[in-house]
Amino acid sequence: MAAQGTGIGSPNALKRPIEVAVEVQSAAPAEAVYDLLANPASHLIWAGERQGSSSRLLTIDAPPAPIGVGDEFSTTGADPMGGFADRSVVTEATRPSAFEFVTEATLTTKKGASSVWTNVHRYELEPTARGCRIAYTLRVTRISDLPGLLRVFNWPVLSSIGEHAAAGLARKGAVSLAGLAEEWATA
Repeated sequence: MAAQGTGIGSPNALKRPIEVAVEVQSAAPAEAVYDLLANPASHLIWAGERQGSSSRLLTIDAPPAPIGVGDEFSTTGADPMGGFADRSVVTEATRPSAFEFVTEATLTTKKGASSVWTNVHRYELEPTARGCRIAYTLRVTRISDLPGLLRVFNWPVLSSIGEHAAAGLARKGAVSLAGLAEEWATA
């Protein structure tokens, strides 16, 4: 199958979007979780220092909290394949139930290859009797090139392995977010 054009300057090497969804429970109220999502500095904790050293945020440049629809921020980070530099824009900010941002990410592999990704990060927060449920969905809609092991995303049998790995990282981030919200809500 030929690469699909996206109309935004870069081809799409993906044959289909990649989507991973995870749910975790937090003892913190939805408002506390939302406030962390709208506070870019906190991302360096729950998506940075509390993540593994091979996949985490390293820097963030953002307006002061709370950020909302239309606000942009940029990040850099480590990835098992190399490093990334991202530019994101908040597309939904409905306190305390939903926070979403779209990221244009450039992954540069350890061998010097690069690819541009379009990722949609969506957090839905639902109050529960013991805090809230955090539903996180990562949807990768475009990757300009699939260097190295990224090719598995276009192989039907092996794509599930890549998606499973992505889901593991997504779960780890959501658990870290939930934990930090619990700590900050009781501080």
